[in-house]
Amino acid sequence: MSVTIENLVTSGTFSLDGGTWDVDNNVWIVGNDEECVIIDSPHDAAAIISGVRGRKVLAILLTHAHNDHIGAAREVAHAVGAPIHLNLEDQILWEQVYPDATPDADIADGDEFRVGGATLRAIHTPGHSPGSTCFHLEQEGTVFTGDTLFNGGPGATGRSYSDYPTILTSIRERLLTLPAETVVRTGHGDNTTIAAERETLAKVSQ
Repeated sequence: MSVTIENLVTSGTFSLDGGTWDVDNNVWIVGNDEECVIIDSPHDAAAIISGVRGRKVLAILLTHAHNDHIGAAREVAHAVGAPIHLNLEDQILWEQVYPDATPDADIADGDEFRVGGATLRAIHTPGHSPGSTCFHLEQEGTVFTGDTLFNGGPGATGRSYSDYPTILTSIRERLLTLPAETVVRTGHGDNTTIAAERETLAKVSQ
């Protein structure tokens, strides 16, 4: 294995459509002793910066732009000198948190990010939000799914800019086609596998 995958859990709130909920979020730091990328930057900038441990941060990759995934992104980016990448189909959500700024770079389907000799490939998986994006680390047999796919099934689609049929299509066509043994590392909660979620999704009607 050329890179390590570190998990940091931060706690805060998620707010949308006039409601606010307490949440715990996963932050993923992928890299080696010299460099890394950060996947999502929620709630606690100081904890995320500490988790970097002085390494060069090549990018902050955002799975989507709900406030509980991006709330610390600009502070972290400023502290570590890294660009923020986001699929701009989530710009409307980004602007709810950062109305006076834009991400540094767009993420398009198929984009590749090299870190520590490994490659993360962006997979556009709309449904939870229009720009939701997963990152497949094929060499290590893992995929970071944000709020698109959880241990137990699809992410929530009951709020603005979400769509249930769209998330089902994204999961079935873009994620469940990955190797069965692929580890699914989510935006909240425990890991799962593609094999386990194939079983879960088989029970969900079209």
